[in-house]
This record gives sequence, structure tokens and C-alpha cells, in this order.
Amino acid sequence: MEHSGQKLDKYYIKKVDADKKSIYCHHDLMGELFIPPHRHVKAQLLYAEGDVVFVTTETKTYFLPARHFIWIPSGVEHSIEPKSESVTMRNLYFPVEKDENDFYKVEGIYPVNNLLLQMMLFTNRWNGDLKKGTPNFAIAKAIKAILPQICTNNLPLELPQPKDKRLSKILRYIENNLGETILFADVAHEFGFSERSLYRLFQKDLGMSFIQYYTIRRILKAIELLLERKLSVKEVAEEVGYNSVPTFSNTFFKILGQRPSDYLNGEEILERK
Repeated sequence: MEHSGQKLDKYYIKKVDADKKSIYCHHDLMGELFIPPHRHVKAQLLYAEGDVVFVTTETKTYFLPARHFIWIPSGVEHSIEPKSESVTMRNLYFPVEKDENDFYKVEGIYPVNNLLLQMMLFTNRWNGDLKKGTPNFAIAKAIKAILPQICTNNLPLELPQPKDKRLSKILRYIENNLGETILFADVAHEFGFSERSLYRLFQKDLGMSFIQYYTIRRILKAIELLLERKLSVKEVAEEVGYNSVPTFSNTFFKILGQRPSDYLNGEEILERK
């Protein structure tokens, strides 16, 4: 049996970085459910369709919804875990160039607009190294070039990893009770904190308030439920603790930049092999 490190090396690092100047392309149904932590010299554009993908770096878990992409800069260690085997992914790995736009130095999740969607569709049959001087290389390079201009909205779809064990328990409690309305005062009381000390712990450990964390967590769960296509928008709102559909819709829009109904009806463009 092959050691997972060797397997990782074989599939994810050696091929991607073998030719330092090529743009490497990998497009497939996910199939396997976990790619262990690894890093590339090249930067990575990962576009997902069909379901949610969890991308975890050393400090954060990014939540990549269908029809969005994540930009992972050169050298950032990350693992990839699709929520189901039905995820289709397009990966483009780009060499780092001199004096690049600051956009390329920062991790981020972005929606894919129609222009980018059509360009991604054009790359649908590619695989392996795209060599400098070929038409496909020029097209892939154009995809990279337009990103800073069209991706102005880095979506807050990541949650920090807690370092404090007490906080880990509280976050698990939130996770398990997303269908209820969770009040900060009740959480503080339940776990033996004063409101002030719990507020400080959230800010110090996670860099965000309880309400910010709780809101993002609810919306992330809502995205998962919408992608399952089993529940109406109203039912999804209830499942994540919103009694009012307009409030849910407005909060969803604030975070994702589109209404739940629009997200539910989004188009998928990658052909399944």
C-alpha cells in the first residue's frame, strides 16, 4: 500500500510544481473525501461545484460554497475536504510573477461572475501542464489577470480555529443548536462566564465577536442546506434559527452578496465526465 505522504507527493506537489513556468490544470469529480495538508510553490485557484468544500489552513477553516472559488497564495499549507463525493473541482495553479498585484498574496473566497464562468467553462477539457506560448496558457493567464479587477468582494466565509479549549466547547454547543435562537447572555451563563469575560475571550482568541461568529455559522449551515435542495428558503431559515424570512434573506445577502432564492437557482457549468 502506498504511504499517504508518497501519494500526496505524487499527485499534488510533484506534478503541480514539476514545470516551474507552466500553469498546471487539474479538473475532476472529487471522488476522494480528504486531501491532507500540503503546499505548492504555485498559487492555486480552486473552483467548486455541486456542494461545499472545506479548505483548512493553519489558522482558519474556509467554507467554499458551490459556484465560488478560493484563491490560495503560493506556499500556504492547506487541506481540502469536500462535503460529498459529488463535488466537481477545477484547479488552476499559477507560477508567481514579479511585482504581482496584492490580490494574489491574500487568501480569499469570491463569487464567480458570468465572464469568469464562461472562461472557466472554456477550460473544461484541459488537464496537466499548459505550456508558455500555447493558446490555452494565454487563456488561463487571462483568467488570472482579470481576478483583481472583477473580484472586489472577498466574502467572509471563514471561521477561525479556536486555540482555547473552553471556547472549543462553546463553539460545539453553537454548532449543535443552530436551529434554536442562541443568546449571548445564556451562553455565558451556561458555561460559567461573565458576559464581559466571554466577550473578551471571543475577541482575543477568534478576532471576532460572538454575534459575528454565530451569524456566519448560521449562514454557512444555510448554504449547505440550500445546496441539498430538499428544503424551501423558509424551511432553511427555520433550520438555522431565523423566525423571519426577510431577516434571514437580508443577512444571507449581506454575507454572500446574493439572495437565498438566487443562490438556490444558480447554474452549474462544469460538465461531469
